[in-house]
Amino acid sequence: MNTWIDEARSAVRAAQAYGETVRAQVAARVAPDGKPDARLLAQEQHAVHGFGWLAATLAALEATCDWAARAAAAGQFGEIEALTLRIGFGEYCAQLTSGVAMSANEIVRPAAFGTDDAARALAADQAVARFLADGNTAETRARLAVLLAQGARPDEALGDDTLDLVRAQFRAFTAETITPRAHQWHLDDALIPAEIIAEMAALGVFGVCIPEAHGGLGLGKLAMAVVSEELSRGWICAGSLGTRAEIAGELISENGTPAQKAHFLPRIADGSCLPTAVFTEPDTGSDLASVRTRAERQADGSWRVTGAKTWITHAARADLMTLLVRTDANAPGYPGLSMLLAEKTRGSDADPFPDAGIAGSEIPVLGYRGMKEYALGFDGFAVAGDALLGGVEGQGFKQLMRTFEGARIQTAARAIGVAWNAFDLALDYAQSRKQFGEPLTAFPRIADKLALMAAEIVMSRELTYYAARAKDRGTRCDIEAGMAKLLAARTAWIAADNAVQVHGGNGYALEYPISRVLCDARILNIFEGAAEIQAQVIGRGLLTAQAA
Repeated sequence: MNTWIDEARSAVRAAQAYGETVRAQVAARVAPDGKPDARLLAQEQHAVHGFGWLAATLAALEATCDWAARAAAAGQFGEIEALTLRIGFGEYCAQLTSGVAMSANEIVRPAAFGTDDAARALAADQAVARFLADGNTAETRARLAVLLAQGARPDEALGDDTLDLVRAQFRAFTAETITPRAHQWHLDDALIPAEIIAEMAALGVFGVCIPEAHGGLGLGKLAMAVVSEELSRGWICAGSLGTRAEIAGELISENGTPAQKAHFLPRIADGSCLPTAVFTEPDTGSDLASVRTRAERQADGSWRVTGAKTWITHAARADLMTLLVRTDANAPGYPGLSMLLAEKTRGSDADPFPDAGIAGSEIPVLGYRGMKEYALGFDGFAVAGDALLGGVEGQGFKQLMRTFEGARIQTAARAIGVAWNAFDLALDYAQSRKQFGEPLTAFPRIADKLALMAAEIVMSRELTYYAARAKDRGTRCDIEAGMAKLLAARTAWIAADNAVQVHGGNGYALEYPISRVLCDARILNIFEGAAEIQAQVIGRGLLTAQAA
């Protein structure tokens, strides 16, 4: 079976060479002078975004090959791992050579890059050809589906006893505390109960990456990814509770004054201070340079905030807002932006926003309900004079950008959890539901769905872990984090959509949890950077790096 690992290494090398050919072709169109041109990037968006998707697909192959090699070194590369590798490589090699899906009806073909001949050469490569012929086949999918139905799962060991224990602990907590109650919370459109938040805080959810010196666990981004994945496997909102703590914790740890770190980090870590991220505005979306919410200094040194924000998660129950504002009205774009650590009073159902100068209205949503979304209006909202993050104006955008790597890794991990949730529900239903006297798992189209779900989840998971490990090494990984988020969000949506199909009509019924998972999965392609933005960032980033 290890010969498949050797074939995977060879296929990766061939795919990397093809990726370089695509990069050169796209660069010739959008960077004729070596540096990407903004006008040409917009004009060639299909090719640029397609290159981003292709690069993410290639990165997933590389990460999956590394996973297989680690499993083999640990003596854990058995039949199910070999099948997962073969099916995943067979499918993704086929996509590289014939077309990568950017959405359900946007397929980027080799012709979009002008690389038809190079794609044919890739398909003819000996290792790639073997995966195309013998990787993702009816026989391999059927066998993998049988093993999955018997309870086997592809290796998930992390090579670290502490991290493996973290996974086991949070998987057990989620199975016992989150999963049995999540669907009713969703149907009730209820906030996650305070006692659940307290239990999560006691387990260290909110301080995973906060340094031990400030009351956190200091475990790093890979541990954070594992925790987020396991909690999201029960309900995305459980996994997402840690997102705001992750963003606020990193902002303050990396940029805060000693007094700000001492004041906020221990309280975030122990769950007594629930933060929320307040960045997006009604007319700006991903264009943060256009943020207009103003913060003006008063004679006593305090700030007064005026403006509007939207899509603010968990806003009413939060105690701290990481608030992106314009402190210099004369400095357009990013230089005029600053980050405030704005404390507020925790609201209640009866009075969600009790402080003067702030009002909020709930935004009803399809899914992702456990924390609620709000549009906020600020009218002279008072913020303490020492709330300026780091004590320096004009650094807000730079401070925020440095958190995006961790936030996108965390979002990718949430997507992996959602995808496993969909898989679990689909498999359980397919095993228990009979048609024409046979369980649904006996039908090839159902078995195919389950096998492909599992293979693609493993590939997206390993890309996510790859980005997390890079972040933990202190390596810049904005491109890798974006790739992980891009691919994992698509994986979650495909898994949820197919799981609904496995359920048939029952999948459309509110009483079945898969209806919730479908709604939850859809948001992943939008928040923390919409798929189109992610593909643009990846494509432009890779072209810029090469030019440098």
